Amino acid sequence: LEQNLVCFLQLKAFARAKEAAGYSQEELQETFAFLLFDKEEEAKEVCQSGLRVNSSSISTLGDPAKGVYISRYADCLHPRPWHHGKSAYIVICKLIKGKVRMIAENSTTTSTCPSPGYDCHVSKHSPSKSSSCQAFEQSQYYVYEVSGGSAAERPRQVCPYIFL
Repeated sequence: LEQNLVCFLQLKAFARAKEAAGYSQEELQETFAFLLFDKEEEAKEVCQSGLRVNSSSISTLGDPAKGVYISRYADCLHPRPWHHGKSAYIVICKLIKGKVRMIAENSTTTSTCPSPGYDCHVSKHSPSKSSSCQAFEQSQYYVYEVSGGSAAERPRQVCPYIFL
């Protein structure tokens, strides 16, 4: 609970800093984003310590070593179809997207770096119905915070809120 309060205060500090930098109210608006975990311990860990870089194997919108991936939609949380009887834990996070850059997915081995002047990458394409993996990748936020020329270990604009 104490760590969650720290995360919440960091989210508010991020918003104040970006407001002082001239961000619009739309860019500072809080929204929700979602993560899926197979194990309760993993969900609890994210809720306690926050979402950290290098926590994803996805790299289509940006380098996972410099940012975090989080789902824009609660119904598209996994790259493969869910099978009957499978259970998991969903972490709901508060998110301030900030300045968003729409980019084409990069499927090469070279990851896209965080974009200077932006806080988030999203896919230019709407989630595809052609494959669940492609729909999953196209429904992600890639969120990062660059400070002093390097990526923050835990972007302040993502705050785990609750897990189910």
